[in-house]
Amino acid sequence: MSIRLTAKVRRGMVAWTVAAGLAVGVTGCGGSGGDDKKPHGPASASEATGSGPSAQEGQSDEPLAELKGSDGLLLRITSAQRDSGGFVTVNGTLKNDGAGSVVVPSALSGNETEILRNGRSLGGATLIDPQGKKRYYVLRDTEGRPLTTTGFSTLRAGESLAVFMQFPAPPASATEVDFQLPTFSSATVKISG
Repeated sequence: MSIRLTAKVRRGMVAWTVAAGLAVGVTGCGGSGGDDKKPHGPASASEATGSGPSAQEGQSDEPLAELKGSDGLLLRITSAQRDSGGFVTVNGTLKNDGAGSVVVPSALSGNETEILRNGRSLGGATLIDPQGKKRYYVLRDTEGRPLTTTGFSTLRAGESLAVFMQFPAPPASATEVDFQLPTFSSATVKISG
């Protein structure tokens, strides 16, 4: 069963990355160009990180949620999209809203050994379905890498980083979930799609 899920997730990631790459190619003339070069993670994470702005297109006026973290960090969630592959992709922007450079806390990676082996990430994020009373953790590929933005460490004052996280999809009846990330406040987000 888990092998099938992994295959579905991989197919979904490839399709998502290709579609997002095409969208970035068309819309990539916007203003945030330098952010795409910051993460240095696995290829799939880097490609998906670069696609963040296209996933946010049309939703940049009003974020779904803003979560405050430690040391002036701010996470803006711009979309939570249910995909046909059986997963939910959460897109947003991690910004240093403080006056000086901030080392992004390692706690954002969570505490699972398999995820920690792969460096800094947002692998500690979870979605909670309050109706179904179930918690969903960030998905991983077959090598244990979290399907989320990876490879970041420091954000300068005012600097932003497009981020994404993928989770198993809760039942279709769950249209709102609670999003949690270590060291940040939690928020309720609406799932679209």
